[in-house]
Amino acid sequence: MTGRLAIVACGGALPVMLAQAHPDALHFTLRGVPSQLAATAQEFPLERIGALFAAMKAAGVCRMVFAGSLVRPALNPAEFDAEMARLAPGLMAAIPRGDDALLRFVIDIFEEQGFEVLGAHELLPGLAVEPGLAVGPAPSEAERADAARAAHILAEISPLDIGQGCVVAGGQCLGIETVQGTDALLAFVAQTPAALRRGQRGVYVKAPKRGQDLRIDMPTVGPSTMDAVADAGLAGLVLAERNVVILDRDEALKRAENREIFVVSQALE
Repeated sequence: MTGRLAIVACGGALPVMLAQAHPDALHFTLRGVPSQLAATAQEFPLERIGALFAAMKAAGVCRMVFAGSLVRPALNPAEFDAEMARLAPGLMAAIPRGDDALLRFVIDIFEEQGFEVLGAHELLPGLAVEPGLAVGPAPSEAERADAARAAHILAEISPLDIGQGCVVAGGQCLGIETVQGTDALLAFVAQTPAALRRGQRGVYVKAPKRGQDLRIDMPTVGPSTMDAVADAGLAGLVLAERNVVILDRDEALKRAENREIFVVSQALE
């Protein structure tokens, strides 16, 4: 499908990267969701999603991309337009089932309106980490074993739709990413005493949930992630190749090298 591209922009640097790469794209934001593209965007309350659909169609939008971190805004049923009132029961049913279920529902409702929903990685070649990335010290056999265990844990909990990251040290799970996100996980791990790490520093693994639709919520790391991994005393991080985004890539990898942690990409189960 061809046609004008719309960026539905949320928080972080990714929407800005997309806007720079696609200068003809239209920008839309949601009320209550901060975005660096707010100054150039049309803003709509989620309660009036029908008006958003209408504005996109009137502008000739055929393709769209969701980009950035989404903070769920509070909804006021008194402001629902007819379209949101129609969608609300399905939306409310999707929310308790986890982020992936909710995001799949969101994709479905935009596709139902005739829009082609793309992933940011489809519009920014090279955004997703390539196979064979290896920065920093080489992981030891013990660290590779910890990474394998973390990947296995993530695969096993995928049906629960909990999170995209896990930390393991000496075979011991030190933490799993939940709704609080990566920074909270790594801050929690930083408080783990050495005695619980079984003689190992530990490894952070980042990967999508099994079967996850990557068009909205592809796992993401960046420069601050590298600092948080190092601050947590971990040896490094392992990323699922082709399925994780590194934002501000050059700076992120430079920080990893400076902090003497490894960054490795590989196929994960």
